[in-house]
Amino acid sequence: MKPYLSIEKLTQRFPDGAGSDLTVFENASFGVEKGEFVVILGHSGCGKSTIMNILAGLADPTSGVVVMDGKEVKGPSLDRGVVFQNYSLLPWLTTLKNVTFGVKARYPDWSKAKVEEHATKFLAMVGLEGDVIHRKPSQLSGGMRQRVSIARAFANHPKLLLLDEPFGALDALTRGTIQDELLKIWGQMEQTVFMITHDIDEAILLADRILLMTNGPQARVAESVEITIPRPRKRTEIVEHPNYYAIRNHLVQFLGKRSKELAGQLTNDGETNRPEYVRIDKTEAPDDPEDKQPALRAVNS
Repeated sequence: MKPYLSIEKLTQRFPDGAGSDLTVFENASFGVEKGEFVVILGHSGCGKSTIMNILAGLADPTSGVVVMDGKEVKGPSLDRGVVFQNYSLLPWLTTLKNVTFGVKARYPDWSKAKVEEHATKFLAMVGLEGDVIHRKPSQLSGGMRQRVSIARAFANHPKLLLLDEPFGALDALTRGTIQDELLKIWGQMEQTVFMITHDIDEAILLADRILLMTNGPQARVAESVEITIPRPRKRTEIVEHPNYYAIRNHLVQFLGKRSKELAGQLTNDGETNRPEYVRIDKTEAPDDPEDKQPALRAVNS
């Protein structure tokens, strides 16, 4: 049975300016289950944002296909919501109207009162209430603007939510607060989420699985790492879980070393390039007690 979101043999090539083509990634094949939160990690130039744009319907691949809920993805759709790093709010509209704008398009038969009630509810879920919802984006902080973007995306009830480094421009404290709010809303909505980030700790906190890409050009999705830390997760507590540093060290090793070593390994014609599944769980009893290794812990330097 195919997953809810199926990416099959996705390849992207661009002209290199010298009469030839540059292969960004080739034959990428992976799936995302309904309600799953998947994060993709990789160095700049590996094609993460290109994959995101293809999933959003904002770009066409050179070859390959994306199927969601049994239908091929072609062009933008209200079934796919996107939250960008730069907020992308309409500056002439208030906070509330930035959200109602999409809700009205999604539910054209709703009354004005119902649209505003729905939008106000989702703004409250990200901590925006009172007179602040009548301010324009120029009157909001960066963190508030990103909250509006998240509320707008969730309020449209998309089948797939795409997050393109949504917290990259925020300070650490604001980023942490909005991450918590994102997890809270995601838990209530059971939304399918695909997210790009460069932050390993953020990926571990948020994701069910992390896809790891080799360096570009000629990149590929090499591994799919399961996050074996139970939910709900709190940033102050997950570091105490025995799997946390084992998973983190694996991700650091891949991005720091193996992503370069595995780069440029193109597949043969007709081959499907599926990531290797990785599961790290220090809580499972080993078959041989003598093989048991202590859980990895942070060491003060």
